[in-house]
Amino acid sequence: MKRPLFTLIHEDENIAVFNKSSGISVSPDRWDPSIERLDRLAAEFIKIPKLYTVHRIDKETSGLVIFAKNDWTHKALSSAFEKRKVKKRYIAAVNGRPSQKEIVCDLPLVPNGNKKHMTIIDKFRGKESITTFRLLGSAGNYSILEAMPETGRTHQIRVHLASLGHTVVGDDLYGNGRPVKLSAFKKGWQGNPKEERPLISRLGLHAYELFLPGYPEGRPQGRSQSLEGPTGLSLKAPIPKDMSALIKQMEKVSGNTIL
Repeated sequence: MKRPLFTLIHEDENIAVFNKSSGISVSPDRWDPSIERLDRLAAEFIKIPKLYTVHRIDKETSGLVIFAKNDWTHKALSSAFEKRKVKKRYIAAVNGRPSQKEIVCDLPLVPNGNKKHMTIIDKFRGKESITTFRLLGSAGNYSILEAMPETGRTHQIRVHLASLGHTVVGDDLYGNGRPVKLSAFKKGWQGNPKEERPLISRLGLHAYELFLPGYPEGRPQGRSQSLEGPTGLSLKAPIPKDMSALIKQMEKVSGNTIL
């Protein structure tokens, strides 16, 4: 059975929020505008002529994506992201075991313009980029982290993790791209290596949670909408089955609750 490309998480008069699968782009690709993309499919799904893209996550990353339904909401949300008011939380499966429980990475980043469209660390030309990482648990030579980016640079979490020596599993751009198999971290595994299927074979990064401060849920705000005030909207996308399977096996092996 083919997995759905996306599911609807939240909808009101002003926004539509989706949980997307790994492998689908959020908006048009500047190098290949013909590829399948979430903004168009999502608009068709909720039967609206157009959705406004507020922010983006990588094609290979799964998780939460917010779209605005009108121009004034698009401007308000875009401003909130730009001013770093929106709180973001990702879950990452990485190679290695960090020695610190928490670390803040603030290496400046800039696109390098190569054919692979990579982002690089550049202390002179790079823009300010800040990510806080917290270790949730480890098993074998793998760990599960939560990543909270304060800024929103392209590939920010992936590049920062690579700089710390803990590339995201399945990342063939900044890491080795290898899938994760149970035999790699479970002692005494006795299965057939030729028949073993990976627990996860794509980029192990999921946009798990978003908090929109000041967003009044389910109430039309019209052109005066502003994301200011004491209220807020909390959104969460369930962990995908492949990442969930990996985490559960890591919990069994380590004997600790990870997530």
